[in-house]
Amino acid sequence: MLPCDTFCFLSDNTAMRKAHPFFLLVVLLATTTLIPNCSRPTPTPFNWRAHVSTLAGDGSPAGFSDPFGIAIGRDGAIYVADAGENNAIRKLTTQGTLITLAGGNHVFNTPSGLAIDTDGNIYVADTSNNRIRKITIAGVVSTVAGTGVAGYLDGPANAAQFDGPIGVAVDARGNIYVADTYNDRIRKISSEGQVSTIAGAGRPGYADGESTTALFDTPCALVVSVDGTLYVADTGNNQVRQITTTGKVTTLPVSFSAEPNRSSLRSPTGLSLTHDGFLYVTELDRGTIIQIAPDGKACVIAGNGSGYADGLGDAARFNKPTGVAIDPRNGDLVVADAANYLVRRLSHSEAHAEVGTTTAPTEILPRLTPETLGEEGLLWPFDPQDRPHEVVATMGEVRGRFDSTDSRDHLHSGLDVSGTFGEVVRAIRSDKVTSPMPNWGFDSLSEGLRVGIISYIHMYVGRDKEGKPFDDPRFVRVNSDDGKLARIRVRRGSRFRPGDALGTVNRMYHVHLIVGPSGAEINPLSLSPVGFSDKIAPTIEKDGIQLFDESGNRFSEKQNGRLLVRGRVRIVVDAFDRTDMNSERRRLGLYRLGYQLFKSNDEGAVAGASGPAAKLEPAADFTVPRITIIFNRLPQSDEAPKLAYASDSGITVYGSKTTRFLYEVTNIIRDGSGTAGVWDTTSLPKGNYLLRIFAADCSGNEAQQGRDLLIAIK
Repeated sequence: MLPCDTFCFLSDNTAMRKAHPFFLLVVLLATTTLIPNCSRPTPTPFNWRAHVSTLAGDGSPAGFSDPFGIAIGRDGAIYVADAGENNAIRKLTTQGTLITLAGGNHVFNTPSGLAIDTDGNIYVADTSNNRIRKITIAGVVSTVAGTGVAGYLDGPANAAQFDGPIGVAVDARGNIYVADTYNDRIRKISSEGQVSTIAGAGRPGYADGESTTALFDTPCALVVSVDGTLYVADTGNNQVRQITTTGKVTTLPVSFSAEPNRSSLRSPTGLSLTHDGFLYVTELDRGTIIQIAPDGKACVIAGNGSGYADGLGDAARFNKPTGVAIDPRNGDLVVADAANYLVRRLSHSEAHAEVGTTTAPTEILPRLTPETLGEEGLLWPFDPQDRPHEVVATMGEVRGRFDSTDSRDHLHSGLDVSGTFGEVVRAIRSDKVTSPMPNWGFDSLSEGLRVGIISYIHMYVGRDKEGKPFDDPRFVRVNSDDGKLARIRVRRGSRFRPGDALGTVNRMYHVHLIVGPSGAEINPLSLSPVGFSDKIAPTIEKDGIQLFDESGNRFSEKQNGRLLVRGRVRIVVDAFDRTDMNSERRRLGLYRLGYQLFKSNDEGAVAGASGPAAKLEPAADFTVPRITIIFNRLPQSDEAPKLAYASDSGITVYGSKTTRFLYEVTNIIRDGSGTAGVWDTTSLPKGNYLLRIFAADCSGNEAQQGRDLLIAIK
């Protein structure tokens, strides 16, 4: 039986009435008999703002490992293709219970797209098995098409070949449509079990036209309308494509007239189609959910950059959203929030958002810790992997831009490990590729590859320093029309184990390691790289503690050797770190900073004293240090670099005369966010004090010299 909204759409569809009058009569009889209260579905509003809530998941890979595809049954049950280490199809019941419907025991390998037919059977794009699978309502798994060998072959379903299919759809007649992702083709499995090619010339590119000449680039999702038109998320081309029943391919014209800061889609990965022709699209890299009206007008209904937050419209945050499905009961959406390891609901009303949801995680997501990752110590990206290598940059360091004079443009997002040109870069943990397009920047200095939670940057991906591709089937050579190497392709689901060669170091002479997805990067040193040793305490430069008033004027007046301060004060500290393996010239950023105030007088403890004289009495509200800066996660706001660092900070690589880190210690930088702060001295009694700065590295070493400043509050 078809759902009510499908019948109503059929009855409104002129082409369907003309082409299939008998089919429509059958639907009419079934609907009259079985759905006596059927009414026309509510028209889909354009440019609505979604109420986003969290349905399932704890925000760590210990729960969902790689939630990708989403499908919803007529009863509202939600099905999730959970790839990664789980390789299972999960079911979230309407009562909120999460169970495993099928999988485990090597049944699936990186299941991706899902679709449901009118009988409730689920179809799975089993990506790394190169097959299309079927799960009956009883949970029985069978193979619909594909031999399991990556390739391209039409014909009988049991002999046909696919190459990493990611998207799947099914029509009312039982025909199955496949986004054959790494063949760059759209395929059809007929209800009689024959596989054919609908469109695509078999190589990545962009061209509209007839079925045999049209080009796609890594198509990842597709939906089929009642009249047989296919819509394809052409991920690599940043487009949605249309395919008519005759095989003609066109590009859907998309206009963001209501979004002045947008002009196009980016990495469309999931698709869903309403009863009245509206499309919903997930943008993998922007973390947004897009609505496209039948006339091509487009808008953002939820999301605004990477991260995690429930809320309304652009106040919500997603991290690598993939699959999207429409709840047939109310028109709400359900989205796989892949890199947050969650399933989210997008509701038309706040009331819907509250129904059936679990308690939203209150922590910063995703939760990537040694416990949730199962890591006891991170290996190094160069041989020997079980011995330390020189660290040449740490998370949170200030960075400029080559094309700008701004020395505080962004913050360094990970860990730089020194390497020589052409040195082999090796995988540091066992993980699978989750993104359909995990590598970028071919032949540029910023070229990189993301495997699971780790990004490896500044290397020739899958090839040696001469540009020769590795003899490894995980790295697929893509040539240009003239036969030259144009790019390297890495399939979703590819498994890399510790020690596997990923590429070679380019002219940046180091590899940049990022742990965590964009918008949720964690400090790689928190995963305790094997053998890493740092016994050298950070250095606070001479006269490195600087105090300013709210107008930016530096306090300089002294009395009896004490700096006179008053009012609301900014504390700036000039400091740097170095590890055991660094040369004297190397300057690294700090991990933790803060300050504490002690009572002081001329007979008491003095700055820099040790032993009995160092026993100081904390001032009011300063019984413990105020730790204000911790680079445990990368702050995401555009203002973060200027909140963390004062002017004149910068590094020589981006044009600064010297590498210098001037920390704004009264501002708050921690847990991925940043806010402006100030030290209000007006709440303290006037008198003499000692201001002590806490400056520590990730190993816990604290600066001892230059940390104290004698002051008098007036």
